[in-house]
Amino acid sequence: MSKEMKTPSISPISALSQKFDRPAVHPSDLFDLAILQDAQLSPDGTTVAYSLLTVDTATDEEHSTIYVQRLSTGERRALTNGHAQDSAPRWSPDGKTIAFRSTRNGKAQIFVIAVDGGEATAITTLPQGVADGPIWSPDGARLAFSAPPQQEPPDTKLPYRLTRHLYRFDKAGYIDNVVADLYVMNADGGELRALTSDQLHNSTPVWSPDGSELLYTVTFFPDSHRVGAALRAVNMDGVVRDVIWEWGTVTSAIWSRDGQQIIFVGTPAGCPIGTQDQLWIVDAAGGEPRCRTTGLAYKVGGALQMDMPTRFLRTPRLFVSNDGNDAYVQIQVGGRVPIYRVALTGTPEWSVVVDCEGAAFPLDVQQNSLIYLYSTWFDPTQLYQVSLSAPSSTSTSETTEKPQQLTDLNAALRSEWDEPTVERLLFPGSDGTMVEGWIMLPAAGQAPYPTILYIHGGPHSAFGNIFSFDFRLLTSAGYAVLFINQRASTGYGDTFATQIKGDWGNLDYRDLMAGVDHAVALGLADADRLGCCGLSGGGNLSCWIVGQTDRFKAAVPENPVTNWQSFYGVSDIGPWFAVEQLGGHPHEIPEIYMRCSPITYAHRCKTPTLLIQGESDWRCPAEQSEQFYAVLKVNGCPVEMVRLPGSAHAGSIEGSPAIRRAHNEALLAWMLHYV
Repeated sequence: MSKEMKTPSISPISALSQKFDRPAVHPSDLFDLAILQDAQLSPDGTTVAYSLLTVDTATDEEHSTIYVQRLSTGERRALTNGHAQDSAPRWSPDGKTIAFRSTRNGKAQIFVIAVDGGEATAITTLPQGVADGPIWSPDGARLAFSAPPQQEPPDTKLPYRLTRHLYRFDKAGYIDNVVADLYVMNADGGELRALTSDQLHNSTPVWSPDGSELLYTVTFFPDSHRVGAALRAVNMDGVVRDVIWEWGTVTSAIWSRDGQQIIFVGTPAGCPIGTQDQLWIVDAAGGEPRCRTTGLAYKVGGALQMDMPTRFLRTPRLFVSNDGNDAYVQIQVGGRVPIYRVALTGTPEWSVVVDCEGAAFPLDVQQNSLIYLYSTWFDPTQLYQVSLSAPSSTSTSETTEKPQQLTDLNAALRSEWDEPTVERLLFPGSDGTMVEGWIMLPAAGQAPYPTILYIHGGPHSAFGNIFSFDFRLLTSAGYAVLFINQRASTGYGDTFATQIKGDWGNLDYRDLMAGVDHAVALGLADADRLGCCGLSGGGNLSCWIVGQTDRFKAAVPENPVTNWQSFYGVSDIGPWFAVEQLGGHPHEIPEIYMRCSPITYAHRCKTPTLLIQGESDWRCPAEQSEQFYAVLKVNGCPVEMVRLPGSAHAGSIEGSPAIRRAHNEALLAWMLHYV
């Protein structure tokens, strides 16, 4: 396969139309999907407000519309017109008004609208826009949110000076431009007050039950490369106090019902990278956190990798029961994400509230009712509601209460798509450790199928029963998609997740190859027609694979790590992530940095390789792909690179419609040409 590469002669769409008589999944179908973005129940628990993301194919822009829907009848109506991005709907405590963010006037601002209808009113007109919120105070008199500094950011086209350890961050840009402060204003649009002004990124405010303080997360510390958040609280006079500081990493937090304690998800400092988050409780005045999930082997607040723009699912949401005795949170268990109830008092204990084979993400709890987003391999996002009076299951079991499905999004499009089948695989890794994976088989054709090994990123992430448009795109083109939770994946305990420290490219690579061998032995995968691809950590392993074996006919690494030495200096997380993953700084263990870098073996690659690179990716900057590209070119390996202008690290998932379309078409065309 060392011959000079020829440009693929047919487009992805024409190739698909030649393969099937019935409609298949096309790259452009991604933009016909409506994706649930956020939801909140009314205070009386009878109505839900939610936002739906859609794409205007004429303008290639994303829009979102806010709807309100009665739970008892299913009747819904649009509250906003969908001509902008209207998001984060939040009910006032009296249930008469909804506050939300909207870009209808340019940068995002806070708007309010009567639930009964009418025109929305902007209550902020900040030149810099708002960053998150709105959050109603318990008495409904005030709204809290975060926003960037009011002063104009420096012009980076002119000379400028850097002084921070962490001076730029993926998707955010240069940190001095994107620090955020907390603001409070009257709900009628009156007095606006900044509560913080400290050159930190202060976000996700949560009101105390008595309305006297805001709890919030803090990150982007000037004297540290670390990005893990701490917790602070600020009163209405702007007096700040530390709640969780220099303890570890906090991902989300909430007050107890009586305001005397704070419940949060996080990991203490000193734990090996990949250690799974737990649920903790700490006195509101501060003190030593106490773990409420000691002995739970799964990841509290965990999620699964999906390639849909559901940005808010990255941070787990916590909710407290009406009596204050329990917290509700999703927990990743291998390849599925049920919702658990965790006791906040007495002996640590937990139980499943929403049992499911897919992925459930709690969005709100009101009046003993829980609403959650649910996703599976075959359905991107739906909204469900369940009573908290008894454990429940999305199955039809008669022994448990069945949740109520509130939406039927994308029904027409789903009915047109061919539906693949999925088989679970369980096989031993090279050291005998059992590894879980799945293979999604196309509706047409017969085994053994040409197969794409799709590798998740992280590396501390996981695949499972959650929607992936790329998987459906590839199976409709006749490929089987093999996806594996190799070593370092979350949801299988701390030992499994931390076993590649200092040894990238060993157990993780061997697990993947064992999975391919297993699929071939089962007669499902065609050993002579294999491809591989993946984003970030999946891009790293794709680059590693093509330097170790010639068994794959094509590879599509996206935004990969290829050289740990340079990654250390150019990545926004390099100076701590590389050290924790590999076990030291480059000058301390240069041989490990070299051994674990795919660039070391790139000269051996004979596999036609298409690198996809976001040009604004500060996590795995373009030079990582450029180095790999250069070595392959010099050594005569077929290689091309697709550059995605303005695209950050996860641009193919969360970027503009044009960026996501370019990724989908490039991935499919390369595989169609070579595999």
